[in-house]
Amino acid sequence: MVIAVGDNLPSVDLFENTPTEKVNLADAARSKKIIVFGVPGAFTPGCSKTHLPGYIQKANYLKSQGVSEIFCVSVNDPFVMAAWGKEHNATGKVRMLADPKAEFTDAIDLGIDLQPLGGKRSKRYSMVIENGKIKELNVEPDNTGLSCSLVAHIKV
Repeated sequence: MVIAVGDNLPSVDLFENTPTEKVNLADAARSKKIIVFGVPGAFTPGCSKTHLPGYIQKANYLKSQGVSEIFCVSVNDPFVMAAWGKEHNATGKVRMLADPKAEFTDAIDLGIDLQPLGGKRSKRYSMVIENGKIKELNVEPDNTGLSCSLVAHIKV
């Protein structure tokens, strides 16, 4: 069942930079407000030109509004996510998390089979989480477009 407003984030380990650096978003969201956005793939056109850059550009504003951290999640390996973040100067603004086996994506039921990208990927979404609970959830109605999951639609 797709995660919904009011639900708790599932406890699933993701990876930052390397396969040994685990990050659990449920733990990261305890007693905090965080933003998580998901994309189909690192270095893909819409993700690289619009989705990620928007969150990077607005990171300081969002943090001034009480957001502790911003996380980007994609079904990629941690080395790819780290390289993508480095290319976009995301350090200190958006944390780049890999979901290599789509375990987090499956746990929130926001996966999609995109054969041109190699199979299972994440739908585009954004969410605001407060104290571990989903406060806001925006899932692209066509599963991959760039309408409601962009930073401009986040309400903090």
